[in-house]
Amino acid sequence: MVQVVKSSLVKGHNKMRQTPVVRVFWRKRVFDMVFASLVTALLLSWLLPLLAILIKMESRGPVLFKQLRTGKDGKPFYCYKLRTMYLNDDSEQRQASRGDSRITRIGGLLRKTSLDELPQFINVLRGEMSVVGPRPHMLQHTMIYSQIIDNFMDRHAVVPGITGLAQVAGHRGETRETEAMVKRVHADIFYISNWSFALDLKIVLLTIRQAIRGHENAF
Repeated sequence: MVQVVKSSLVKGHNKMRQTPVVRVFWRKRVFDMVFASLVTALLLSWLLPLLAILIKMESRGPVLFKQLRTGKDGKPFYCYKLRTMYLNDDSEQRQASRGDSRITRIGGLLRKTSLDELPQFINVLRGEMSVVGPRPHMLQHTMIYSQIIDNFMDRHAVVPGITGLAQVAGHRGETRETEAMVKRVHADIFYISNWSFALDLKIVLLTIRQAIRGHENAF
């Protein structure tokens, strides 16, 4: 798997290395650290314990769920989330689907509002993720889509994000058809090629609005 990912990545770096987000990576990193630190101190410090109690009250298992995802340069890392499912053996390969029986009641609410993604601010502080960027995928999906979508690995020229342009544009949820992933990839590459702090701020605000309103593909 690692060899497939790395061989596909070379072309992506040649194309994307001169994009704005790559050139000013250190500035984006400063923003990520400040933003993640504020969210951790002002929100996660009290909200995560409350959500942890609700999760433990409904089902057995750990509060945090960690899963290997593909990061920058195709390198895997453990992505953190609040556990939203009953313990099962398919979590490393099978995407959540509408009406998925594995999802708990509190898990359904967390997924609808994207609150299950909050622990990923830990990933941001660790330098594994950014506040805004292409969403990281499971290793198995990276292996599959890197072979059938020509520019799929271009999106790994930057650090993956908690939220991204593809998500606020509605390209989220289960990807039953390849075309759904193609739309995500196009949005991610557009973001990388046209990055600015103004665009990041717009995506953050749209993400907050989407979390409040909910989204039909958030399940």
